[in-house]
Amino acid sequence: MFSKNDARQRRARKTRAKIAGQKAVRLVISRSNLHIYAQIISASGDQVLASASTVEADLKKDVANGGNIAAAVLVGKRIAEKAKSAGVVEVAFDRSGYKYHGRVKALADSAREHGLQF
Repeated sequence: MFSKNDARQRRARKTRAKIAGQKAVRLVISRSNLHIYAQIISASGDQVLASASTVEADLKKDVANGGNIAAAVLVGKRIAEKAKSAGVVEVAFDRSGYKYHGRVKALADSAREHGLQF
């Protein structure tokens, strides 16, 4: 029997294989119960161009709980601002096998609103 995590990792592998074929800069999401993280990774996959998370001190003071939709919206805004300053506008969205709803959807929508294209 497959566990929930095995199914997520299978979805993640399929997505990453497609993105690797596109040779695109990717926006990677990672989440835990307490926090949400976002990274912009170069097309070659060896360099992090920008990152944002609810662990950062300036975001931590704005949110009481890092594991909710409001926190994900702030991280999406922050990663879009950092990506623009790094010269990245277009990315491929790598949701790491997480289903596209809740915090993942909120982060993606916020990043789109603030200028990232994917």
